Amino acid sequence: MILETRSPEETFSVGRKFGENAVPGQVFTLTGDLGVGKTVFTQGLAKGLGIQEAVSSPTFTIVQVYEEGRLPFYHFDVYRIGDVEEMEEIGFEEYVMGDGVSLIEWADLIREILPETRTEILIEKDLEQGFDYRKITIRETGKQDRV
Repeated sequence: MILETRSPEETFSVGRKFGENAVPGQVFTLTGDLGVGKTVFTQGLAKGLGIQEAVSSPTFTIVQVYEEGRLPFYHFDVYRIGDVEEMEEIGFEEYVMGDGVSLIEWADLIREILPETRTEILIEKDLEQGFDYRKITIRETGKQDRV
């Protein structure tokens, strides 16, 4: 599926809809260049989960946990990850196999340990379409047991 947005507010809204429809154990992977709106999308997803707390990229802590929404939300940013083993040290598998919703920014950097079943989201710019234009490509992988 491909969605197009033309403002940060629209990108936020797309993320919010994903959060509203997220189910326990769902894993989202989020990729795209710096400045494409990954954090805006993530903030929308968190809002859709009912999280009121301010959400920002956990660049220096790898994972930020939000528990006040309708489901726990685990926000990973693996941009600065040095080795996949670091993910094991923080309990990555317990998060993504749990009952919360996981979103992993820069997921392509840890592709070898991602769960088979996930929702892959790629956000891209196209300056010919305008400064705020974003192309959001969504792809489901693995077996989907969701209603």
